[in-house]
Formats: sequence, C-alpha cells, structure tokens
Amino acid sequence: NITNCLRVIRNAWHFYYALGLVVKVVCGGIGIALLTP
Repeated sequence: NITNCLRVIRNAWHFYYALGLVVKVVCGGIGIALLTP
C-alpha cells in the first residue's frame, strides 16, 4: 500500500526532525554552559 508507506516515511521524517531539533538545543545549551564562566 503506497499511502501507508508514505505515512510511515512522513512519521519517520517528523521523528528525525524533532530528534535533530533536540540535539541542536542540547548542544547549544552545552556550548553556552561551557562559554559562561
């Protein structure tokens, strides 16, 4: 089923997008924590 496959791909894309956003925030927070004395 093509629609089902597309739905899975879309869900995976949203999951990886959210994961990348979290990684950016965490890395940014660590960078700020390291830069501030």
